[in-house]
Amino acid sequence: MSAQGLLTQSDHAMPECRLYLVRHGTTVMNVQNRYRGRRDIPLDAQGYQDAVDAARRLSAVGLTAVYTGPLRRTIATAQIIADAAGVPDLRILHGLNNLDYGMWEGMTADEAASCEPEAHALYRTSPTEAVCPQGERLIDAQRRMITALQLIGSRHPGEAVVAVTHAVMIRLTRVALHGVADESWRLPVGRGSVTEFRVGDTIRLAETPEENVAALPSVGRVAVLAQSGVPALETTT
Repeated sequence: MSAQGLLTQSDHAMPECRLYLVRHGTTVMNVQNRYRGRRDIPLDAQGYQDAVDAARRLSAVGLTAVYTGPLRRTIATAQIIADAAGVPDLRILHGLNNLDYGMWEGMTADEAASCEPEAHALYRTSPTEAVCPQGERLIDAQRRMITALQLIGSRHPGEAVVAVTHAVMIRLTRVALHGVADESWRLPVGRGSVTEFRVGDTIRLAETPEENVAALPSVGRVAVLAQSGVPALETTT
């Protein structure tokens, strides 16, 4: 299926799920600018504040469910959001887990580039072609992330839901929609930031008008109406 085909909404589209992707709060390895990967490190003091700030931004959206990846930093962030929203239980979804950085885990970007320059150059510029040495193909991480979004959307049509995940996973989601471009792959994802997706039957992109972003600080909105979006992941344009 072509990317254009995914942009066409069906005549009987299911109600959209408003899915808010939240990046976990700060950890010591974020401060050190090291690839965290699957290392199960906790939030630091700033990280807890990041989570509180995210919960405050989401206080008026009427959350009905909170999902999280399996690592402590995402679980702690999700728990703060769930408690503030009165959502009783967290739902752990392994598709939201971080990229497996393999041998790069714990390294800075410069150290990784020095160790495997060609592989790291692909990671920086062509993520859908990149593989973390002894780790995960980015296209595989992207596919499981899109599958996780589809699953959440199918479970919660018409509802507002949070999923706490990692920066690279949010960026890979952007690449699935935009193709590989500086604005989709290199655009920063702040710690504790909130990005809204819309998940339903088809996939489309809609930027929020500036006045709406101003009304909901630090919340970016990207509408994803996706139930059959995996074929679009091959695009690199």
